[in-house]
Amino acid sequence: MQSTLGEFQETQSQEAFALQNSKLLKVSLNQITIQAKAGSMVAYQGDVSFEHAGTGGMSRLIKKAVSGEGTTLMKMTGTGEVFLADQGQDIHLLKLESDAVTCNGANVLAFDSDIDWDIKRVEGASAVMGGGLFNMSLQGSGWVALISDGPPVLLSTGDAPTFADPQAAITWSSGLTTGIKTDVKLKNLIGRGSGESIQMSFQGTGWVLVQPSEGRVVAAQPGGGSGGGGGLLGQLGG
Repeated sequence: MQSTLGEFQETQSQEAFALQNSKLLKVSLNQITIQAKAGSMVAYQGDVSFEHAGTGGMSRLIKKAVSGEGTTLMKMTGTGEVFLADQGQDIHLLKLESDAVTCNGANVLAFDSDIDWDIKRVEGASAVMGGGLFNMSLQGSGWVALISDGPPVLLSTGDAPTFADPQAAITWSSGLTTGIKTDVKLKNLIGRGSGESIQMSFQGTGWVLVQPSEGRVVAAQPGGGSGGGGGLLGQLGG
């Protein structure tokens, strides 16, 4: 029997995080413990344990309840390998080295458990503005895996004023100052999720990664679900 399945052989890498393909992440737990989006595990081999990661403190629990930001996380430990994906979306890898990034919580697939996270509000945003204006701050050293709904664009913010839809901005460098810009004259003409032209502004020298979508609307299901990711961003400088 002839077969072309050989092209899908498991990828080999010395890194703890490696892309099996553009929509599937392989994590070697022999080197690290990770926190990952609940429901994102599609397969694993070896001795792997899963447990609810919690919020890591009352402060973050309250922030999460108020903002609605921050995905439900699972802690994964063991001596095996896990494969993660989310709704067939593209996956991008960042490696932080004593650095920080801010991410839209919906776009965080997994990260090294040594990385500290918190929930922060965009300057000038109010709670009534909804999702995308509260975000996850990730700080420390280790791998971060992000997802995007389609191939994103990496914008440099140093040369011109930069704005993005709050749900389309996936992640941005730590040195940027963010804010809110509104224009009632463009109501319902820019973006679809907010009902008015609310945009995030980015000031300073750095970068912002923007997906070609305001994110997928996925019906909540008991126990969560799994999907995919794709596209290698690689390592970005802060």
